[in-house]
Amino acid sequence: MDVSVPIMLIVTTDTASRRILEDELRRRYGADYEVVACADHAHGRAVLEGLRRWKRQVALILGCYSPGDHGGLDFLRRAYGFHPAAKRGVVVIWGDFASAPAVFHAIALGHAELLIIRPERSRDEEFHGAITDALDDWHLAQGVAFEAVRLIGEVTDERTHTLRDSLSRNHIPSVFHPVGSETAQRTLESLGLRNPALPVMVLQYAAPPIVLENPSDLEIAQAMGVTRPPPGDKIFDVVVVGAGPSGLATAVYASSEGLSTMVVEGEAVGGQAGTSSLIRNYPGFSRGVSGAHLAYRSFHQAWTLGTDFLFLRKVEGLGEDGGLYRVSISDGTLVRCRTVVVATGVDYRRLGIPELENLLGRGVFYGATVSEAPSMAGKHVCVVGGGNSAGQAVLHLARYAAKVTLLVRGPSLSVSMSDYLISQLVATRNVAIRYSTIIVGGRDRDGFLAAVKVAATGAGAGPSEEIEAGGLFVLIGSVPRTTWLPDTVERDPAGFLRTGASRNVRDDGSGRPDRAPLALETSMPGIFAIGDVRAGSIKRVATAVGDGATVVSMLHTYLAENPLPASDPAPGEATAPEELPGDVRFS
Repeated sequence: MDVSVPIMLIVTTDTASRRILEDELRRRYGADYEVVACADHAHGRAVLEGLRRWKRQVALILGCYSPGDHGGLDFLRRAYGFHPAAKRGVVVIWGDFASAPAVFHAIALGHAELLIIRPERSRDEEFHGAITDALDDWHLAQGVAFEAVRLIGEVTDERTHTLRDSLSRNHIPSVFHPVGSETAQRTLESLGLRNPALPVMVLQYAAPPIVLENPSDLEIAQAMGVTRPPPGDKIFDVVVVGAGPSGLATAVYASSEGLSTMVVEGEAVGGQAGTSSLIRNYPGFSRGVSGAHLAYRSFHQAWTLGTDFLFLRKVEGLGEDGGLYRVSISDGTLVRCRTVVVATGVDYRRLGIPELENLLGRGVFYGATVSEAPSMAGKHVCVVGGGNSAGQAVLHLARYAAKVTLLVRGPSLSVSMSDYLISQLVATRNVAIRYSTIIVGGRDRDGFLAAVKVAATGAGAGPSEEIEAGGLFVLIGSVPRTTWLPDTVERDPAGFLRTGASRNVRDDGSGRPDRAPLALETSMPGIFAIGDVRAGSIKRVATAVGDGATVVSMLHTYLAENPLPASDPAPGEATAPEELPGDVRFS
């Protein structure tokens, strides 16, 4: 028996369902998974306990809820304690509508992730689609992939942590090896690297392998061939800055409607939403969808429709040039375009506590860094925040950590977090919520986070309290990414971009006729803002996607009213200048 083969477990007292499920799974997945079937719930729990003791991986657990088995929901709830990383599905019989309320309630509480209709015929592809989606999500969470990129570095190094997170978020199959490990030493010796500048990245898919020592983002992009500048003479109809949900939606709709489109992204596809382990309230995904999956599919869709992408390069300035705009990129490239859509999103606000900032990447993390979750196994982890991103991070970390404590500044989550997430947090046995609590300090042990200091807010608050913690994930506040824009683009007091009726109309001196601002247009004509960076936006993925779709109609309106200058040919022809325009502003 190969103990490395993942397990697919079926547990139900319903004989007919058990036989159907076992037969379907064995025939379709028997070569890659070991399919185990149990006839009662007690036996199923014993099997799960044994698999945990033997350190076997369980990919999928299926229980039934039917007239022949009403104990499946409770079994799935208990199964979480044995193998929290496994995907859990409740199988129902088509037509058993009386079972629906109990099943939906269990899923809402997080007792199962999947609702699966029992197959009633061979080659039931709807059934197998649900199974393969679940297995795909499980594999992504486990980091199970071929090693296209090998990363070697210090566990405590911030740059190494950043690269691990970037590789994971950009769907690049990679494995990290600490520099002192046997694999790392063997690799460095085979490459003839005695004292390399860490971290070292080996692109093993290339022939011969490409070795990068302490590479910059641009060097990585160039080595991978993912950053090909546009032809020097091209004029784009629109440049989208940021590849989060709103930016990708703009790219999909703009490209599909014939607009020449470029997207510039400095970090990873998906933005903050791309780090969400499971989004349950996005329309069309009844089983939920990870932020990374959603972003990756949108990226591929835009790419196949003709969108140009520049990855791992940042926009540093914006200038006007005779009816066109020039976008300056961090490598010195200048891109000419007719309109710009700002979809840069926001950064999480820093705690500003020196003893914690010094531990960044060594137990302290900003954002829901999915790649770090497995390293939290057996630890107590704290998450700071009260929004949906914080709630999703808690549920993901709870699959690995011994305990997760959510620290909330306010007295309630009801205003800032979706109800389905609150219900799941309350129902998860190893999750605790502390309200009216803030972080005030921390302590390390051997260079890694060992404890955080918290204090109660409000009148009558007592002294600070120390909590042992091996991980701290901070998801608070919103700092808009707008420093690269000229000061003439209006912001609200918090720095978010005003659009439409929320901003003042100005005479830009361009000779363009006065007109009412378009709904998503900033104070600079032809410059639009969408998603989280826009003042007054609702911080939800679906809303950001809606912004991205809506802005395209406004691009058409603007482009029709502002044709290319007579001296300029159609999009595709313009030369890069010798110098930057005078009003380009750098961050």
